[in-house]
Amino acid sequence: MYHAAALLAEGRPVTVLPDEEMLSTQAAADILNVSRQYLVRLVDNGELPAEKVGSHRRLRATDVAAFKAARDAKRSSALDRLTSLSEDVGGYELESKRR
Repeated sequence: MYHAAALLAEGRPVTVLPDEEMLSTQAAADILNVSRQYLVRLVDNGELPAEKVGSHRRLRATDVAAFKAARDAKRSSALDRLTSLSEDVGGYELESKRR
């Protein structure tokens, strides 16, 4: 609960779902902000667990949240590395030298 409040204080969106909630592929795609087709590809490649209910795939909210957290951590780490590399080569100084 405190984590959600901290995120809201930062102006970031928060979704609250029961852990056992089963999501459709479209609902999971909306949470991850990806297309449903891309999400299905993630499921088919084994990157995101899902269960078949009849002919439909269903994903656990906890699995979707864990995937999102891991993806966001990777993105943040990659951005930090890119920023560091740019600083190392003076990338931010180049713009001011051209003017």
